[in-house]
Parts: sequence; C-alpha cells; structure tokens
Amino acid sequence: MSKHRPYWQQYFMKMAYLCAERSTCTRRAVGAVIVRNNQILSTGYNGAPKGVRHCSITGCLREQMNIPSGQRHEMCRGVHAEQNAIIQAAVNGSSIKGGELYCTNQPCSICAKIIINSEIKKVYIAEPYNDKLAEEMMREAGVELIKVDVETGEMTELL
Repeated sequence: MSKHRPYWQQYFMKMAYLCAERSTCTRRAVGAVIVRNNQILSTGYNGAPKGVRHCSITGCLREQMNIPSGQRHEMCRGVHAEQNAIIQAAVNGSSIKGGELYCTNQPCSICAKIIINSEIKKVYIAEPYNDKLAEEMMREAGVELIKVDVETGEMTELL
C-alpha cells in the first residue's frame, strides 16, 4: 500500500496547525509558518507577548469586555500568529521578503498591513475570516490569498 505524499501546501498548512497547538489564546488557536523556496523561515502562534501572563491565567480581555469577533483587535493581550512569525524572523535575522505565509486562519486587517510591508507575496489559509478591509488591502498590494483544503490539497484562489 502506498502512502500519499502531501503537496507542499498541505505539508506547510499541517505545520501551521501544529504551531497552533502552542497557542495560549482561550478563544481561537491560530498558527503560522513562513516559507520561501519550500524552506521554513519562521513559525508563530497567537498568545501573550514574552514575559506577559497568558490569557489562560488572566482570562480573556475581549470576553470580559464583550467584544465581538472581528472588532477592536487592539483590545487583546495576544499577538497574532502571523505577527509572531514575522517578529521571530526579524529577531533571528531571516529575510522573509518574497516569502509565503501559511496560516490556519485568514489574516485580519492589522496583520494584512504587516504582511504587505514585510513583502510576503502569497498567503495560504485554511479557514476564512470576514475582514473586507484586509482583503481589499492585500488585493491592492498584489498579495495572493489562497485557501487550502488540508485534507485534499485542493486550492481556491480568493484574491
């Protein structure tokens, strides 16, 4: 019996899900992997900054304030997975220019701005997230947004 060898996009998206397992967010676990030429440059997951108590200890600020999903992103103790992957690349001196980002969830508008300025040209997601501003900015900047089905490897171009 032959084993199915995953497509690169499936492989990296599965790694993003593995990164999400490290998340300390009590609302949504998100993972991200930055790749160039099929080589991993950096990874990240969402959670409180280094040296700051996790939401599992303090409780979720957004839940305490009854902030709906998709609104007031600044009212959160956590750093998004995409942001952490980009930060880790910078800390470690790795250029991500021209790279690809694999993320379990579609980036929000704040992350979209950071992705655009970091010169990442392709973003693969597993789960959509309704943020029209993020989509509009990525489209305008020429960043491709592609949905990947982790199980089948099927891809759907969103932008």
